Amino acid sequence: MNNNNNDKPTAGSVVSAMFLVAGTCIGGGMLALPVATGIGGFLPSLAVLLIGWLAMTATALLLLEVSLWMEEGAHIITMTSRLLGMPGKAVSWCLYLFICYASLVAYTAGGGHQISSALSAYLDWPFSKELGCVLFIVAFGVIVDLGSYLVGRINAILFIAMIAAYFALVVMGIDEVNLHLLTHQRWSYSIWSVPLILTTFSFQTMVPSLTPYLKRHVKSLRIAVIGGTAITLCVYILWQWLILGIVPVEGTNGLLAALQLGEPPTQFLREHVNGRWVSVIAEYFAFFAIVTSFLGIALGLVDFLSDGLKIRNKGWGKIALGALIIIPTLIFATQYERAFLVAMEATGGIGDSILNGLIPVMMVWIGRYHRGFISSMRLPGGKPVLALIFVCFFTAFIIQLLAYTVQPLEIYNAREIMDNP
Repeated sequence: MNNNNNDKPTAGSVVSAMFLVAGTCIGGGMLALPVATGIGGFLPSLAVLLIGWLAMTATALLLLEVSLWMEEGAHIITMTSRLLGMPGKAVSWCLYLFICYASLVAYTAGGGHQISSALSAYLDWPFSKELGCVLFIVAFGVIVDLGSYLVGRINAILFIAMIAAYFALVVMGIDEVNLHLLTHQRWSYSIWSVPLILTTFSFQTMVPSLTPYLKRHVKSLRIAVIGGTAITLCVYILWQWLILGIVPVEGTNGLLAALQLGEPPTQFLREHVNGRWVSVIAEYFAFFAIVTSFLGIALGLVDFLSDGLKIRNKGWGKIALGALIIIPTLIFATQYERAFLVAMEATGGIGDSILNGLIPVMMVWIGRYHRGFISSMRLPGGKPVLALIFVCFFTAFIIQLLAYTVQPLEIYNAREIMDNP
């Protein structure tokens, strides 16, 4: 099948698609990055970020190749059904639900903690994390319930506010960075952050929507994907430099404490900066990042459940769909202390490593070498490159499984004791 299309999209469309990719990647998962990678150190975190960026960009390009084999409107479920059969379709359905629910749990836990902290500080009255989670999911669940038009408008405003807060935080935080903190290195620990890195570069489920948007133009699609993930990488590197240069690893308000509690590092900034506004802006940025991610995931899950379960999103059907989302999310977000970080890691180590990693490789392998599909969009390297990508994502999956049994935090603490008897 040849997919050359002479109808070239405008430069504005390509730039828009590039920022759409970056905007999908950048969100609530970004808050967990310094916590998961900080114990390893700044330089090790850059190495792992680079590997994650290369791996996730590669599988996005593989999905573009598969998308160009299909007719317009074919998405992940259709692709896996045709190339991997019913088993592939079933796995994709389950993993999509897993990623959505785990993400909502993470964002509800993180947002609920921020709401409870803010209310406790401003009203001088203790508010529990559980109450914060309830207030968060009710407030923003109502917005989702009002429909995609309102969600889109509110999300756009919040995204602009998030970007503004990010740049303000960088500008104001430069003078607060302690370069000595950036010299900390623990390379052996960095491997445990791989699953979360995958989450922070996750946008593959929107790749089939890019294909018609850019009129199936191969060069434009390649620019949008590589450019969008490159922007994301640059944003993350600057973010890592800022947070790891301000918040130390050790101490009651350090990155290790944030990891043990499963909280975003922005909660501890105020303890390590001289300027009050740095921590305030950081908390606003964190909240905007969590809410924008929550709204997008929740809206997509409502539509997915409505279509998959044949429940009309009206009347009692709307109530049923809301209950299917709110009840499981609240249970996990309020009953697990480290829900934010654990859920973020699980979506990458289990969800993204399979759905956005192993499955695209298998689909391209079958399409190229068993079905004989041909496309002008083709990731170079042939079978060796496909095998290497497969091994990378399978390794990420194994790392996540090991993390449930070997307790990397205990390993870190044991080594600290050995190094400092």
